[in-house]
Amino acid sequence: MASLDQLCVNTIRTLSIDAVQKANSGHPGMPMGMADVSYILWTKFLKHSPKNPQWFDRDRFILSAGHGSMLIYSLLHLTGYDLSLDEIKNFRQMGSKTAGHPEKHLTPGVEMTTGPLGQGFATGVGMAMAEKFLSGKFNTDQHKIVDHYTYAIVSDGDLMEGISHEAASLAGHLQLGKMIYLYDANSISIDGSTDLAFTEDPVKRFEAYGWHVQEIDGHNHDEIESAIKNAQSETEKPSIVICRTHIGFGSPNKQDSASSHGSPLGEDEIKLTKKAYGWDPEKKFFIPEEALALYRKEVPKGIALEESWNKLLNEYRSENKELASLFEDWMNGKISENIESLLPDFDEDQKGVASRSASGTVLNALKDEIANLFGGSADLEGSVKTNLKDEGVFSSENSVGRNVHYGVREHGMVAALNGMALHGGMIPFGGTFFVFTDYCRPSIRLAGLMQTPSIYVMTHDSIGLGEDGPTHQPIEHLASLRAMPNVNVIRPGDANEVSYAWKIAIESKDTPTIIVLTRQNIPTFSRTSSNAASLTEKGAYILSDSDKEIPDSILIGTGSEVHLAMEAKAILSEKGIDARVVSMPCWELFQKQDAEYIEKVLPGSVTNRVSVEAGTTFGWNQWIGNTGIAIGIDSFGESAPYEELYSHFGITTEKVVEAVESQR
Repeated sequence: MASLDQLCVNTIRTLSIDAVQKANSGHPGMPMGMADVSYILWTKFLKHSPKNPQWFDRDRFILSAGHGSMLIYSLLHLTGYDLSLDEIKNFRQMGSKTAGHPEKHLTPGVEMTTGPLGQGFATGVGMAMAEKFLSGKFNTDQHKIVDHYTYAIVSDGDLMEGISHEAASLAGHLQLGKMIYLYDANSISIDGSTDLAFTEDPVKRFEAYGWHVQEIDGHNHDEIESAIKNAQSETEKPSIVICRTHIGFGSPNKQDSASSHGSPLGEDEIKLTKKAYGWDPEKKFFIPEEALALYRKEVPKGIALEESWNKLLNEYRSENKELASLFEDWMNGKISENIESLLPDFDEDQKGVASRSASGTVLNALKDEIANLFGGSADLEGSVKTNLKDEGVFSSENSVGRNVHYGVREHGMVAALNGMALHGGMIPFGGTFFVFTDYCRPSIRLAGLMQTPSIYVMTHDSIGLGEDGPTHQPIEHLASLRAMPNVNVIRPGDANEVSYAWKIAIESKDTPTIIVLTRQNIPTFSRTSSNAASLTEKGAYILSDSDKEIPDSILIGTGSEVHLAMEAKAILSEKGIDARVVSMPCWELFQKQDAEYIEKVLPGSVTNRVSVEAGTTFGWNQWIGNTGIAIGIDSFGESAPYEELYSHFGITTEKVVEAVESQR
């Protein structure tokens, strides 16, 4: 190995161990072990532009092993991104750009927030899917304007997590040949040797998934370079390079030990390690000039790559004007201004329609105008109504199909949706049963944290699904997902609210949306200017007002229970009680309204309030106060026809009427 190469590699290592030591917190071992691999990747292969981290045709790089965050922070600083040495020195401190785990939107050059193991692995699959779809849609024989790789560094822990199995299986099935993962096979986890719990053969595992597999010495630069070239030449399979490495490389007493995984090396061991590298043990955060000069070549290299691509794009524009205009709209996140005019207008209908069916109608009304809507389901297309008619199936043979069969892989699906949304150029959605958000929560949570506008279509939203019973009947799910920051949970009360739920989701720039839909039919309400379905965008609105300026009671419903409130209002009117019905499809959007609007919908002087929702009553005190009554379910469900279940659990018009009367 050339001495300059070694100097560059050791610069990554020493920056990492110094930052972890100064913070007295972090994971030094992994950056020390993967410094060779990352150095070769970032200086010889990675297509990126440090001065424009959001350049569209850059390679995507994910540090799935996010605990080793000092690896990517060192690389970003050294190669000229807007990440100063002071930020490196402030690793893990309040307000710094160098958080304990890499965070999207916080650090320039970080493609996604990682830390929960397996998430980066699975999200990268979505990024590779996006590249495959967009290249198929826009590239011509003369102009490949979408042509980049998705790289990730993954760890033993990533491979242990269940989501990696789902994602790897899907990637192999789809033959995502532009995806190259570098596996840090150091055989050490927090508890010690991975042999304690992880003894499978990764070569056989990934070969069985349909991947291209190589095994190398992760400290041999020739082998690293050769392996990445081989992976790039394999166009029909995703690639994994198993890099046999030493965690804590170079540390005389902590190499190959769990003690270097998640704790600082300690001042004495750092001095010994720097001596082993041939460095001055007293220097901290030292960057040799010749090493920095080599790394900073990535700046002009990136500018040249970007200029070359811009020239290519200009040529493309002149020869493919319509496609180029569409590409730029998608690339810039431009959304049709005609969405509202395209939304189906459902007529008043007492019998109504299942909101899942209404959702399918809305999607197909929008798909032609919004041609980057791209989605599917976890083996439930017929149930969740996500099919885009006549748009084909996205597959290894058809890269421009817009329907995806994810198989029974809910968690992998949701992570892939996040990857597509992060990649840009697409509006991804995916569907499954609402109860299975239990399998998806880590990815949904990360979407909220990353401000990623993924769209999750969740049907069979309550005991209303009936005979499948309590294993499939969501109870606590609405409350638990409403508790998640920066996630819009929308439970439409009729078909027209479904239309606007989709408008909200598609127009969202920095918030994921969960659209929660019924299996059973629900009525479609009469609409006027005063209760227009567009008011769904405010989160809650007056669906049917009282005759009085200040009502005697306020009835609040969501989803399939709004019509119970409407029926109760009619009965109460006959009894001389004037009630207002409020539909509240989205708590989060309502909470963002100004105080005047909230007071208009829910005047503080009216304390006689009843909420009705076929889920847990947890959290409803926020809207009904301490004296109001919440009608819901605080136990698991039962297996029976849904009409019987509503009666059995007391979610009925009569119970709403009784609750109002009991407060008078």
